[in-house]
Amino acid sequence: MKDRDADRKPLAYYLKLHYPVTFHEDPEGGYVAVIEDLPGCMTQGETLDETMSNIREAKSLWLDVAWEDG
Repeated sequence: MKDRDADRKPLAYYLKLHYPVTFHEDPEGGYVAVIEDLPGCMTQGETLDETMSNIREAKSLWLDVAWEDG
């Protein structure tokens, strides 16, 4: 096990953290959501509800991959 893994918290800890989400109206319709604290974590949807659901999933997937990569 790597030294950095010794101090790393479980994935569930990071999934429970709150990250600010910015929503933008797309000029072509729908919405875009971005979590700036997680580089490249963004999504889109036709409605705000769909976009909120999509960004929760994107956050979870982003954190899962980042946690696996250490």
